[in-house]
Amino acid sequence: MQLNISASDSFADGKIDLRRPLYLLTSVFFMWGLSYGLLDVLNKHFQESMGITKAQSGLLQFSYFFAYFVVSRPAAVFNDRFGYKGGILLGLCLFATGALLFIPASSSMSFTFFLVALFVLACGLGCLETAANPYATLLGDSRGAEKRLNMAQSFCSLGTAIGPLIGGILFFKKAVSVDASSQHDMVTWVYVGLAVVVMLIAFLISTTSMPEVRSVSRSHRTPSNSLWKHRNFVSGVIAQFFSMAALVGVGAFFINYATENWSGMTSQQAAWLLSASIFLFMTGRFISTFVMDYIAPKMLLIFYALAGVFLSLLVVLNFGKMSVIALSAIFLFMSIMFPTIFSLGIRGLKEETKKGSSILMMSVVGGGISPYVMGRIADNYSTSLAYIVPLLSFMMIFICGLYFNNEDADSLEMVI
Repeated sequence: MQLNISASDSFADGKIDLRRPLYLLTSVFFMWGLSYGLLDVLNKHFQESMGITKAQSGLLQFSYFFAYFVVSRPAAVFNDRFGYKGGILLGLCLFATGALLFIPASSSMSFTFFLVALFVLACGLGCLETAANPYATLLGDSRGAEKRLNMAQSFCSLGTAIGPLIGGILFFKKAVSVDASSQHDMVTWVYVGLAVVVMLIAFLISTTSMPEVRSVSRSHRTPSNSLWKHRNFVSGVIAQFFSMAALVGVGAFFINYATENWSGMTSQQAAWLLSASIFLFMTGRFISTFVMDYIAPKMLLIFYALAGVFLSLLVVLNFGKMSVIALSAIFLFMSIMFPTIFSLGIRGLKEETKKGSSILMMSVVGGGISPYVMGRIADNYSTSLAYIVPLLSFMMIFICGLYFNNEDADSLEMVI
């Protein structure tokens, strides 16, 4: 059935009940957040259990976010052919497959195999984000797109906060002297559990009617032949690269930084502190979502980027416990960056939204590059100095934030 009405109209008069699809979409956001939250704990876990360097452990994030770069454009083509629902289902299947690959990876005790498993899992997440992020922005009044995506991403943050808590309890449960293969048992079971839940969500989505959203032009203007002529889009791609470089870099070596600069803190305690920091991140998203009713998302992004610069400087200068607290506080100000940049970046793209979304998702490869660079700096100099990478990233986000403008948003057609 096709409904030739705008999304904002349908929400306003209650013609379409989207509660079940929105609940399921929110669960998808939560699950990929949980997966990402486990990643930073895996970083430190493999350093201890397999004796790898910080730079080598940074390859976990590289494998994870390089998958986004590889899969995002094909995922957009898939979405064009099979719709957002099809893209979400494909992503969930790849997610589950990658999680199950932890079984042979653990058996072989191969770090390379773990990287392959994470790559496949992250390919699924790349498909999910390429579909779910624009889907969340388009299902409603265009003026509330940034707020709507921030709210959905808040549940992603909840998953991200729970991840280190689970990892801290289970991944560091045994002493380092214990045989490494036995240390990976809990890691494997956690990822098998993820696979089971993800497959259940995929089943529920496959049996649920989810409206497709298409752009409809209500003017006679011809859209630009090139995405790169859209000022918001260009700013969004650059800002998203650096926002992910900052976000992933800050978390990747959080446990290392905390244990090195807070006397007596263990890796498990640092993992719990990381979890608490991500709860702060989640709180920032929920609060900032409502603040956007009074402060323009662009202005909030600029202010948060400046706060990130200041706090990162404290981390680089290394004032001991105070700098660890500053590192935790950074999470609050990173809270809105990804969803706000994403929604501002696709504003005004109209029928090019899916293509633009895929390129914006490719730009998250910045999150794969920064941990390796930071790891090399940490190995050769210090973990504190490595945080100059997030510092420079926040500076770039501030500059890009100044270039966002209020382009006309899309009109929508919903198809059920």
